[in-house]
Amino acid sequence: MTKRNIEIFSAGCPACADTIDLVNSLVCSSCAIEVLDMKDAGVAERARALGIRAVPAVVVDGRLIDCCAGQGVDEVGLRAAGIGSPRA
Repeated sequence: MTKRNIEIFSAGCPACADTIDLVNSLVCSSCAIEVLDMKDAGVAERARALGIRAVPAVVVDGRLIDCCAGQGVDEVGLRAAGIGSPRA
């Protein structure tokens, strides 16, 4: 089974901590999570390349999930991206 790669771009703020907690509460055995610190220049460069304009932001399998491109991270958007659902 292939893991779903989840990257959480964080600046260490309370909203970022809430998003990390939310993602961690939803993950399943098909999920591999990495929290990335936007204070790192390489991480910030990757975020720009992905189109991330604000944090927290969540990327699943190399793609910024839809809820992160607009109103912010929420459970509905995370589940729509497959977080919490085992891969077939």
